[in-house]
Amino acid sequence: MAIPDLMPHPVAAKYAVLVDVGYLYAAAGEVLLGAKERKEYRVAADELIQSLQKHAEERISGELLRIYWYDAARDRVPTVDQRVIAQLPWVKVRLGNLNARGQQKGVDAQIRSDLEALARHHAVTDTILLAGDEDMVPAVEAAQAYGVRIHLWGVEPPYGTNQAERLVWESDTVEVISADFLRPFFSRAPQPVPVTPPAAPSPAQVFAGRAPVKPHAKPGQVAKLGPSRPRVEDVGEHVAQKWILTRGRDNIRDLLPGPILPTVIDTELLIEAEKELGHSLRPFPEARVWLRDGFWARVYREFDLGVGVSSK
Repeated sequence: MAIPDLMPHPVAAKYAVLVDVGYLYAAAGEVLLGAKERKEYRVAADELIQSLQKHAEERISGELLRIYWYDAARDRVPTVDQRVIAQLPWVKVRLGNLNARGQQKGVDAQIRSDLEALARHHAVTDTILLAGDEDMVPAVEAAQAYGVRIHLWGVEPPYGTNQAERLVWESDTVEVISADFLRPFFSRAPQPVPVTPPAAPSPAQVFAGRAPVKPHAKPGQVAKLGPSRPRVEDVGEHVAQKWILTRGRDNIRDLLPGPILPTVIDTELLIEAEKELGHSLRPFPEARVWLRDGFWARVYREFDLGVGVSSK
């Protein structure tokens, strides 16, 4: 008669990473740059997320469900950086509201809700929580009651602590992310040098010397007649104006110093322009350049920086 195997078999972990971006950025900005506001620094968020993911893989042997990226935006309209992050694989962006005083509203509630839901539905066995607020404690306890292990990560403080003591107590493991780990991803925001508006050349002066790129027709085909340059540049300026009004000057300022646009934003610009024109610009590569030139002309005027030329 065979003796039954009564030894427990290891179960592969399935885990999620929940990141309170407000805490992460504020704590890192303080310890690395002595910064008090987010506008004082820039973050290579895509690279930071990849490093956090790799760090998690080194700590937990198992399968990553996804990374939840909790941030805030005015009227929940995503910023340039947030739009880029949302395109990353295995990343879910959750947005709370940013009020007029720069305070986040609704972010903690989203973290607590997701933490409890993941545990209640047995979607994960472990959760990495990068946060510091004591408001997380009830959700941590609820998740643990469903059998989920909570691994709390924090950012190295310049002195003392930047995480609630009770949150540290209630977590199953605690790790502090060092300043050296975060340093490659944070840098001071560039300070634009204003140009006296009268000395700035007009778009017509800057673009006058550029020869248009003519599409080549294949033998036996008639080249398609492309759109006019002034019309496309006007549309580029109009899209920039609309974005400044709807997304806010602070969000558009994130694109500076330019003139290269992130791929996600460049695609949005193209789609918006095609809607206004009523036809596709994709067969006309020179029109894509004119569109960006018009866009940057309006953005640079908004911030008194003169006129730029797209390099993409």
